[in-house]
Formats: sequence, structure tokens, C-alpha cells
Amino acid sequence: MLSIFHRITGVALAVGTVLLVWWLVAAASSAAYFAYVQGFMGSWMGIILLIGWAFSLYYHLCNGLRHLFWNAGIGLELGPARRSGILVFHAAVGLTALSVAIAFAG
Repeated sequence: MLSIFHRITGVALAVGTVLLVWWLVAAASSAAYFAYVQGFMGSWMGIILLIGWAFSLYYHLCNGLRHLFWNAGIGLELGPARRSGILVFHAAVGLTALSVAIAFAG
């Protein structure tokens, strides 16, 4: 299940990158267009998309590190693999929450 979720978050990262490019193009285009895109990114839908993108980034990163350990032959047994999967998910949630807290604090 976590392997499938790794692929799903990879797709979400691609979609989020399109949003990032849209924001950068708007910044380079005009102040009015940038204000429009910034308004969308600040809306409830934009914030949810950005949080989802951040979670996808952190999950994909943490799970990629997990796979590097597996490639080295570490943690392949059922027990450690299960625990590392839970750790990856919790780390992604925690890092996302930390990022959101930092973003809204400043």
C-alpha cells in the first residue's frame, strides 16, 4: 500500500510543480496577474493544494530514504519494514505540520 502511495505522491508532486510554475510565470508577467494567482494560492483551495503538495514532497522524500536503506539490505524483514513504513508516514505528517506552522507564523 505504501508503495502505491509513493507513486501517487509522485504524481501529486508533478501537479504541484505545475502550480509552482504557474505562480512563477505570473510573477514574471505582471503585477495584476500575479495578484490573481496569489489570490488563488491564498484561497482555501489553494492552501489545501499547497499543504497536499508539501505532504507529498515530505512523504516521497522520507519513503525514498527508506528505499535507499532497503537497497543497502537494511530493514527488509517484515517487522522493520512495517515499522519504517509507519515512521515514514508519521514523519511526513510531522514535517508537513511543522511547515504549515512556520508558514502561518511568519
